Amino acid sequence: MNNTMQKNALAISLDQRSIYLRKMAIKTLESGKRAHLGSAMSIIELIRVLYDDFLNYDITNPKDLNRDRFILSKGHGCLALYVVLADKGFFDEKELLTFCQKDSILGGHPEYEKIPGVEASTGALGHGMPIGVGMALASRLQKRKSRVVVLVGDGEINEGSVWEAAMAAAKHQLSNFTVIIDYNKIQSYGFVSEVLDIEPLADKWKSFGFAVKEINGHDVTEIKNFFTKSLPLNNQKPTALICHTIKGKGFSFAENNPTWHHKSNLSDDDIKKMYENI
Repeated sequence: MNNTMQKNALAISLDQRSIYLRKMAIKTLESGKRAHLGSAMSIIELIRVLYDDFLNYDITNPKDLNRDRFILSKGHGCLALYVVLADKGFFDEKELLTFCQKDSILGGHPEYEKIPGVEASTGALGHGMPIGVGMALASRLQKRKSRVVVLVGDGEINEGSVWEAAMAAAKHQLSNFTVIIDYNKIQSYGFVSEVLDIEPLADKWKSFGFAVKEINGHDVTEIKNFFTKSLPLNNQKPTALICHTIKGKGFSFAENNPTWHHKSNLSDDDIKKMYENI
């Protein structure tokens, strides 16, 4: 299953909206000359579909109590979140041109109360899941219909706090809670299978009391169908969506390449290569 879905993720052709968002990402990283490019490119389709087709939010009232919440727990992939938030109008797109500059609101990790639309400050891995579970439980207690989605990295789930939060979500039967696992098979310094193998991944989540689904994380139609037609998978359980993705998707030189987890001091030639490649 994993090998087949990974090959399918690699084979998926990007549509015009995905290409447009990636070009926005390139323009953004031109400012700081650094970014977790590979980590952001594996999740653009996921975040895009959430904000295009699923989440309930109001950019004129981003703190509406009844809104849905999305937390990017793998905060280093923030480049993808920033371009989608700007595209949706949470802040002026011109702000993207200040990325990682001294006075910018847009740093290398997203910050709550600083960036409109950001629900939690993330960067220290393993924090987004417990925060999200708390939000989902609060929604339940307050009898709101708010849904909570947290996106974690596959390397991130090495953190014990993720599994503590998973047990709490299952105990409280939080069917309004969904965790997305960006399963691109590479973490900060190598392949997940070599650093700390997490298989059998679907069985792990099931054993922690989650309803589980595996999909192609770059297939926009498949992602949209899941979020608009399948949730909750079980009315008595939280949901885990395992998304098979490609680190660096869209840039052939970065795809499945661990050295593109993060790059600093990007040159003008590097930027030019990105534009030519997409």
